[in-house]
Amino acid sequence: MSSSVSATQIRFDEDSMWVDLSDGRVLGVPLAWFPRLLHASSQQREQVRITPRGLHWETLDEDISIAGLLAGLGDQSTKSRETAA
Repeated sequence: MSSSVSATQIRFDEDSMWVDLSDGRVLGVPLAWFPRLLHASSQQREQVRITPRGLHWETLDEDISIAGLLAGLGDQSTKSRETAA
């Protein structure tokens, strides 16, 4: 079921990213889960491209899948580095 859900809109406040989904849900995610977004300027955050699978920021080299958000996953590249250390 979640594979048919897509983002329709995204917005930010000081601490969170809010993603409106095509099924009517709104996900609020702490920016701390995604360090690239946390440290980005508001102008950089607004340069998001919504795709059928998720969210993409070209200049920040950030990709976030809707499936990952629904599963409660944060930045997996950070977790991989922590695990390898």
